[in-house]
Amino acid sequence: MTQLKNDTFLRALLRQPVPYTPIWMMRQAGRYLPEYNQTRAQAGSFLGLAQNPEYACEVTLQPLRRFALDAAILFSDILTVPDAMGLGLRFVTGEGPQFERPLRDESSIAALQVPDLDTLRYVFDAVSLIRKELDGAVPLIGFSGSPWTLACYMVEGAGSSDYRRIKTLLYQRPDLLHRILDVNARAVQAYLNAQIQAGAQAVMVFDSWGGVLADGLFQQFSLHYTQRVIDGLLREHDGRRVPVIVFTKGGGQWVEDIAAIGCDAVGLDWTARLGAARSRVGDRVALQGNLDPMALFGGDAAIRAEARRVLADFGPVGAGGHVFNLGHGISQFTSPEAVVSLVDEVHTASRAYHA
Repeated sequence: MTQLKNDTFLRALLRQPVPYTPIWMMRQAGRYLPEYNQTRAQAGSFLGLAQNPEYACEVTLQPLRRFALDAAILFSDILTVPDAMGLGLRFVTGEGPQFERPLRDESSIAALQVPDLDTLRYVFDAVSLIRKELDGAVPLIGFSGSPWTLACYMVEGAGSSDYRRIKTLLYQRPDLLHRILDVNARAVQAYLNAQIQAGAQAVMVFDSWGGVLADGLFQQFSLHYTQRVIDGLLREHDGRRVPVIVFTKGGGQWVEDIAAIGCDAVGLDWTARLGAARSRVGDRVALQGNLDPMALFGGDAAIRAEARRVLADFGPVGAGGHVFNLGHGISQFTSPEAVVSLVDEVHTASRAYHA
């Protein structure tokens, strides 16, 4: 593989010296970019886009052509794994992802199996193609949903406002939920390892719905299975360490617990204070985050001020590691010019903290 020209992101994740704070954005390849919408129209649907390695490569690279970002992230969806398990993923306009065959009875849960990775070959082909097209410009991030977050979609059948079905399962039949989570953990581990072998230089576990669990239940039903994934990951490939990021939306109160499961970095949403989180975990892990995505609607001066506030909250880097990111995905209504302001301010203002 080509030598990396910019490894600032990887070095920051490993708490190594860097000249500035690197930045990338969750959902950076998305609907806020006109060129993404054009490519999606050509593909005919979201799944047509995500399941075609050439299209997936194209939209992965689009934000890097506009902005001086320090990492690329594979364009895919967290629900590719349960789709490969036979649940029948479809996207309904205005309603988001849905499963045709959600897990609603004991027999369907008993029949659940780790999928044949060949059914996800389009993902690994996209990773290899993106690595080739990046030509070492910046690192490529692979990702998956966490076992718990995947289970939420698999049981609910779609997104949820109250998680009634999966929480009913949790309280009434925890044995069945543990069965789902066990299969998911083994599947996610294999899926991420295949991405690493295909060329992903860092991986991220999105525990998007971990924050809906009560304390104690989060550790039992979400964090435990995320740790199982991490315990089996390839941590070195192509002669380099492969860092692992764990992001739990709404999980700031558990930052110490998350930091203890073997990941290299903990992602935080905008409700957490970076400085307070840093004081709690010390230099055990890097931290990623955590600008409110809505700050990008505030205009140039506000965007730059908020970027400086986040950088100041983390403080002098020293032996710590900070990767700047949004506290969740970028809104489809964001102006690309707002991202230009953000990236410029992070790269410029952060140098004072790396002296």
